Amino acid sequence: MTTVTWSHELAEQLSWHWANQLRPRLAGLTDEEYFWEPVDGCWNVRRRGTSEAPISAGSGAFTIDFAFPQPEPPPVTTIAWRLGHVIIGVFGARNATHFGGPAVDYDSHDYAGTAEIALAQLDAGYAAWIAGVRALDEDALARPCGPPEAYPDAPMATLVLHINREVIHHGAEIALLRDLYRDR
Repeated sequence: MTTVTWSHELAEQLSWHWANQLRPRLAGLTDEEYFWEPVDGCWNVRRRGTSEAPISAGSGAFTIDFAFPQPEPPPVTTIAWRLGHVIIGVFGARNATHFGGPAVDYDSHDYAGTAEIALAQLDAGYAAWIAGVRALDEDALARPCGPPEAYPDAPMATLVLHINREVIHHGAEIALLRDLYRDR
């Protein structure tokens, strides 16, 4: 009988997708694509002081557009916005809470003004997340993930699956935006 190592299986789901689909699809991302707005009214990452969104968060020369509550329907978001969300809201916050990463949030993050910097931030967030997942043992995967997660009583394995879905989902959106940009 084969023993299943769940931390390996959970990490492998995302690492396979990362290495074989998502990260290769991001190769060659240009600054023009990164900031491209396919429709009017997009949420984006913008130079400080240029956003018309109700909230522009960030600590550096660039900020990310937001609103609370989110409008209905929500605005279309750019590659820059989606990468910012994955870097901070998906990887960064979870790395800080669960794997000893630096504290980060949408307000304190220094958003990338270039695709190259954004991809370096994404790579760092992914590397920290996947290393943390690989280090989880069976007991750690079964323990409640705790606050500030939306479902603090859910096991850590549930959070790992959620993060995998988020990265796969947003990665597919980014890939589609690249396709639309190429064929515009």
